[in-house]
Amino acid sequence: MINETIKKAIKENSEEMVNIRQKLHSEPELSWEEYKTSQFVYDYLQELGIESRKTEPTGVIGELVGGKAGKIVALRADMDALSVEELNEDLPYKSAEKGKMHACGHDAHTAMLLAAAKALVEVKEELPGTVRFIFQPAEEVATGAKAMVEQGAVEGADNVFGIHIWSQSPTHSVSCTPGPSFASADIFKVNFKGRGGHGAMPQACIDAAVIASSFVMNLQSIVSRTIDPAQPAVITVGKMIVGTRFNVIAENAEIEGTVRCFDPAVRDHIEKQLQVYADHTASIYGGTAELEYIRGTQAVINGSESAELVQQVAIEAFGENRLYEEKPTMGGEDFSFYLDEVPGSFALVGSGNPEKDTEWAHHHGRFNVDEEALETGAELYAQYAWAYLTK
Repeated sequence: MINETIKKAIKENSEEMVNIRQKLHSEPELSWEEYKTSQFVYDYLQELGIESRKTEPTGVIGELVGGKAGKIVALRADMDALSVEELNEDLPYKSAEKGKMHACGHDAHTAMLLAAAKALVEVKEELPGTVRFIFQPAEEVATGAKAMVEQGAVEGADNVFGIHIWSQSPTHSVSCTPGPSFASADIFKVNFKGRGGHGAMPQACIDAAVIASSFVMNLQSIVSRTIDPAQPAVITVGKMIVGTRFNVIAENAEIEGTVRCFDPAVRDHIEKQLQVYADHTASIYGGTAELEYIRGTQAVINGSESAELVQQVAIEAFGENRLYEEKPTMGGEDFSFYLDEVPGSFALVGSGNPEKDTEWAHHHGRFNVDEEALETGAELYAQYAWAYLTK
């Protein structure tokens, strides 16, 4: 009976949810700049009668206390946009901010969780426990979740659940597989120093361009020759700055890249090997190297009990044909910081529809969401909260 009440409430508020998503899409705010978005969320929760508080500087936490005593389940949505120029020229709700865009679906996440909150208000008196709504800033820079945790986002919570819209999967599909879901995501920076000079006199110089190039070409053997092939890992160099002029041998070279994996031991190993490769490569040519390794998000590892509950909820709410198994991705997600504190899981809701041109990759300027998927995401949030509190 309650499940049908939730489903009905989501459907009845579907148009409002889409309107909210489009409003947020047209008014994107970057990480740690979500002032208008967080104020909108706070005001909306207040209108629903959900006790809420703001976190510093741009987060919001709301709590719906049920009519019966019980556990606390936390639901999370992220709110920040990206520094991406929108290329969807024909959208009536296209980004009004040049160089800023919701290119990853966080506008949809926020709208879905607000709709879920509204639906759960309708069954408040029957709720045996508390639902906490976490509206998080700065996921795209992997620092928002940690800040929210430090400000009590999951304090006292028994479980946490999050959703990500997924353009690579068909609209309405749902995946939540126990075990690894998103990889840890780290940044490394290497500064190589040689000795500059005239391009016509290389014998008097130590070419930083050669050192850096050799390092880039060789570091892939860290994965291919020092790590168990059964352990997934990726090392990518995305940025190289070297040289100042066509006839000047470079004295300095700067490299930046990322490391992705699932196993903490592999993560430690790669960090050590990067230092070894940088030092040895530089020394071969007579230069020096300085490595900075910045640990970002942890790997998102779905708890078995929580993930299996998501699967059960999805089957009961949408049918078994909607459930699929997404392979672990090397993408990063700071939802991991919540899972470091309490058990939970992170689900994917498909929004890819070739007829609506919504299969573009996340972070692309043509990214868009099939808004029919919003009902699925909103209901999954709400039904999961109900199922967890009543199980």
